[in-house]
Amino acid sequence: MREAVIVSTARTPIGKAYRGAFNNLEVPSLVAPAVKAALARAGLSGGEVEEAVFGSALTQGSAGINVARHIVQAAGLPDSVAGATVDRQCASGLNAIAIASHMVRCEGVDVALAGGVDSISLVQNAHWNSYRYRDPLVRQEYYLGMLDTAEVVAERYGVTRAAQDAYALQSQMRTAKAQGAGIFADEIVPLEAVKLVTDKGTRDTREETVHLEQDECNRPGTTAEGLASLAAVQGEGKTVTAGNAS
Repeated sequence: MREAVIVSTARTPIGKAYRGAFNNLEVPSLVAPAVKAALARAGLSGGEVEEAVFGSALTQGSAGINVARHIVQAAGLPDSVAGATVDRQCASGLNAIAIASHMVRCEGVDVALAGGVDSISLVQNAHWNSYRYRDPLVRQEYYLGMLDTAEVVAERYGVTRAAQDAYALQSQMRTAKAQGAGIFADEIVPLEAVKLVTDKGTRDTREETVHLEQDECNRPGTTAEGLASLAAVQGEGKTVTAGNAS
């Protein structure tokens, strides 16, 4: 059995949900620059790719109907490149890479493209299609959202609010240090997009062209006191806040 190796990687910056740089950018167009950069770094034109496998946890709307195939088109790859989409929720992108590796090792594929993508801004919003989503034959806890799941895990395994805050603060500090040292620079492909900006007072919306070169979600000024002052999203006695959630 032959081995599979990763020869190049690339990603876009991570944008804030709803208010961030990519809140108006379709999913295939979000992924395309990263695909082009990864191929260029590997010295490939795109036609050498036999299979494109992408993971997505929210496969509807802008990310619906086999989004991997749409990514192939948006990135300018030829029609000969096949596309398959994987939904394994939080492990979707990792599973896509595992599948691509299997294709190379066991199925005779010489070049495979794999990755993951999700757009909270364009999918997990008022346009979410929940029509007959729940099936009575499925255990209802399966339908819990991540916020509910986090509270269940915290209670079941004794993960305190203080421990969550401490971990969140450590993560923020590590991210800020890594950004300052330029550790993420080589993996990120800068991306220009047209962002929707809503005025807090008038609620009027306007378009604004933005150029994002690094992740915009983290808050380098985070403090332990600031995290401790936040109310739990689900109310008294709960532990997950806007500061310690992923």
